Amino acid sequence: MKAVTWQGKRDVRVEDVPDPKIQEPTDAVIRITSTGLCGSDLHLYEVLTPFMTPGDILGHEPMGIVEEVGSEVPNLKPGDRVVVPFQISCGHCFMCSTGLQTQCETTQVTSEGMGAALFGYTRLYGAVPGAQAEYLRVPQAHYGPIKVPEGPADDRFLYLSDVVPTAWQAVAYADVPRGGTVAVLGLGPIGDMACRIALARGAERVFGVDLVPERLDRARGRGVRTYDLRDFHHEKDLVTAIQDETDGRGPDAVIDAVGTEAHGSHVARLVQQAAAVMPRAIGAPLAERLSVDRLAALHLAIELVRRGGTVSLSGVYGGMADPMPMLTLFDKQIQLRMGQANVRRWIDDILPYMTDEDPLGVDDFATHRVPLSDAPHAYEMFQRKQDGAIKVIMKP
Repeated sequence: MKAVTWQGKRDVRVEDVPDPKIQEPTDAVIRITSTGLCGSDLHLYEVLTPFMTPGDILGHEPMGIVEEVGSEVPNLKPGDRVVVPFQISCGHCFMCSTGLQTQCETTQVTSEGMGAALFGYTRLYGAVPGAQAEYLRVPQAHYGPIKVPEGPADDRFLYLSDVVPTAWQAVAYADVPRGGTVAVLGLGPIGDMACRIALARGAERVFGVDLVPERLDRARGRGVRTYDLRDFHHEKDLVTAIQDETDGRGPDAVIDAVGTEAHGSHVARLVQQAAAVMPRAIGAPLAERLSVDRLAALHLAIELVRRGGTVSLSGVYGGMADPMPMLTLFDKQIQLRMGQANVRRWIDDILPYMTDEDPLGVDDFATHRVPLSDAPHAYEMFQRKQDGAIKVIMKP
């Protein structure tokens, strides 16, 4: 089959790889009909390269048709249309039963001290072959895949794999009161969707912050009060501008949808770049243990949120943190919540929004649709923020 493989920093290729097969009785194999390119994939493209191996298959946002199931997958059959969550979880362990599927005790990557295995996301998360391919082996298929109806285009349901649950959890963790206010830092796919969900769930005002014109225009068109970072000489001016809209207090919650790709510390960027080109035995510990995260967005969130408010992190941070403003966190009595989205936990809440009325705008959420063979160009375009690329879907 054809698959998108990682070969080095900023080097992805579409290659022929062996077809996946049933390996465990709880496996399924699906034929992929659509697969997303995620902002998290860009971390593998550049920042987290010390944890990658040439030939790794990328991708974690798939949907498609079931081709084959193992003997212990009673709820699926060939021909079923499914969307597959990005994490692999069993559904019956202690963590899954408490709604923390990203901490699944059956698939935890204990050798790396990490949580549940993820599709296509480094050796830290199990080095599981990913979903930017023609076919995908799905472990724990008795629980993970979500059956969806025939009829609507893939776009209606594809984002259940990651984007919508991740944004939903970000808003849920932010604990925005009905009629309250929330600021979203970063208006890529997750931040954009978080704005939509916050409004749909009753936030009175949503403030969106970014520096990419197309992202700002898109969010503004959905009723978001937008702020272009380039219009402010210093972040304190931005903080003041939003505080002026919230009786001088700041918003009830701030969602950091940026993560380790934030524009910020030049030194941290240099460490990221150095780790990416070092031999893995040296670069991986450097990336994991030293100050490689660029925390401009998180520091801004802490400064911006009102006293007693909540900061919700959905952006991925990949290494140890730069010094944190603990005094400010403590003095402002800020609640801080974070984590990979527990997809299955939120699906029943989200599905009522996947209707023909399309309140979240998923049907036209993608800006680009390309064949799988164009993956190298798609990665470059998305990483460089060219041609208005905000969300890219690939079709095998």
